[in-house]
Amino acid sequence: MTSLSYRGYRFPPPIIQHAIWLYLRFTLSYGDVEELLAERRLYLSYETIRRWVLKFGPAIARGLRQRRPRPGDRWHLDEMVARIAGRRIYLWRAVDQEGQILDLLIQPRRDKRAAAKLMRKPLKKQGFAPKLAVTDKLRSYAAAFQALGLTCRHEQG
Repeated sequence: MTSLSYRGYRFPPPIIQHAIWLYLRFTLSYGDVEELLAERRLYLSYETIRRWVLKFGPAIARGLRQRRPRPGDRWHLDEMVARIAGRRIYLWRAVDQEGQILDLLIQPRRDKRAAAKLMRKPLKKQGFAPKLAVTDKLRSYAAAFQALGLTCRHEQG
């Protein structure tokens, strides 16, 4: 990867990188980043921050993702019922042993297909299978594990 060129910009690279890092790392609006930088006596508009994020953001985000710690090898999978606009839906989630959320999924059903969809995405995103998967006693998980060909230990309870 080629290094980023900050030539022609009024502010030095550390300030540009810090503004982009604030926007990408925390769920802040451009205006929030503008206010945080104004507290440090750096006065710039939210439009400037938006342009920086569009130009330099993808490369900086890629670097942040590469430095992110690898999730644990013990995954907890669960689902809960919620009502949205009067309709019953299921919120599925996969979490590692340290509480880092690996994936969220909203589905209208509570079946093997939904459980398999929940597992497929974190397996692809993380690049490895867990050593242990802890689930509740829903039989859809075991069927989904079998369909995906997962050989990890599966604890229910």
